[in-house]
Amino acid sequence: MACNSATCQSGCYKDSDSGVGQERQSATENGGCDLDLYANSRVCIKCKVNETIEATHPTVTGGGGDGSRFCADCFRGNLFGKFRFAVTSNAMISPSDNVLIAFSGGSSSRVALQFVHEMQHKAQKNFDASRDKSLPVFGVGVAYIDESANFTVPSHDFDRAIDEMKLIVSDLAPPVKQFYVVPTGSIYSSDTGAGRHRLVELINAVPDITGKEDLLEHLRMLSLQKIAVDNGYTKLVLGTCTSRIACRVLEATVKGEGYSLAADIQYVDARWEIPVVLPLRDCISQELKMLCSLDSLKMVETFQQPRCGINGLISSFVKLLQEENPSRESTIVRTAGKLKPFSFNRILEVDDCNGHSASQRRLKKYNLKPNESLPPESFCSICHSPLKNSDTPSLNSIGNDEASVGIFAETCSSCQYQILPREPSSLESFHSLLPQQMIYLAKNSSFGKHKSLRVQIQDCLLSDSEDGT
Repeated sequence: MACNSATCQSGCYKDSDSGVGQERQSATENGGCDLDLYANSRVCIKCKVNETIEATHPTVTGGGGDGSRFCADCFRGNLFGKFRFAVTSNAMISPSDNVLIAFSGGSSSRVALQFVHEMQHKAQKNFDASRDKSLPVFGVGVAYIDESANFTVPSHDFDRAIDEMKLIVSDLAPPVKQFYVVPTGSIYSSDTGAGRHRLVELINAVPDITGKEDLLEHLRMLSLQKIAVDNGYTKLVLGTCTSRIACRVLEATVKGEGYSLAADIQYVDARWEIPVVLPLRDCISQELKMLCSLDSLKMVETFQQPRCGINGLISSFVKLLQEENPSRESTIVRTAGKLKPFSFNRILEVDDCNGHSASQRRLKKYNLKPNESLPPESFCSICHSPLKNSDTPSLNSIGNDEASVGIFAETCSSCQYQILPREPSSLESFHSLLPQQMIYLAKNSSFGKHKSLRVQIQDCLLSDSEDGT
């Protein structure tokens, strides 16, 4: 039955003087009330004043998503709110910190740089306005890892891209941010040529294409850790977003990394000497790209290499899922988030003025008790993932060679299959090509030392039945 101004409850006849009201009224000409038109009135659902991004910037949104629901201001505020909540609720950045941002030139790292800069800029303004100057302003550095040794890049393109990155960093308002460009081969020695040669040897020794890509990712993290340690940084910020974590979840499932998966998808990863934080964990890549377009945040995409092997197949699969249903990536991450985090997935802090540290509050959030989060026994010498006893293969599968047994005992099952050479005779040579920093981290991490110390004093500890409680 046709609606009219006396009986319609949908608002077709409201604001009839406005353009939107005239469109709603015209919807009744065919004898029906068009509720879909009312829902898609091109007005932001949050502020209910401004037009949506899809209406004002149709080429930016590509149709659908948050662009059809929010205006530009509300969209940006919503995205920054996710970032700020992740930072504050997980104590990622404190006033005394010196933060290093991993920058690749893509949308995720570009937004991470922008948001951290805005936090720092606001802290600087508050510091300048305060009388007692009690809260210092955290420092920020930016690092780009040069991986050109692994693929051919024309020198003029490389120089141009580096100049663009330097310009992006230098154009940010004070405080000044140091920019580092470090080749991956630097983890071997200060001799760039020798390090590059040894790196190429190591990568060529990996028989599997997926293993090559995974090893490069591990070496990238080692390079970032080296920059952070050498230059006095206290936190390492990655631009890893929901979309990347969703791929990581499926990749780990396929590769048999289920035991260590929980370690890689949390907001905080303190198994490293310099804790790693993921402030964009709750943001999807489509949102980050949209923000870069709206705010004209310049990106440098020259060296973005396509993923290959298992990783490439998973990326294509997740992209297809996301196109069919925009909530798929978030659903994957939320499901994986039910896994129990490790003890190093939090930052140890001193008590605040109320006698409660943020780490204690997070323990309560995850319903964990301190004695339920014992440090892992050891870490993989290649990917630095926590190991379990079943990761060590039987002697029958690798022979009785002492070097072969030692290498396998120090690596996880995924690295054993994807990265290590198939022939036992090649294992010792491969092991000699690994950066010493890899092996050092696995044997000398703070959590490994803690476990070792606990074993040494085990005879002096009281058991649960003897502690008097």
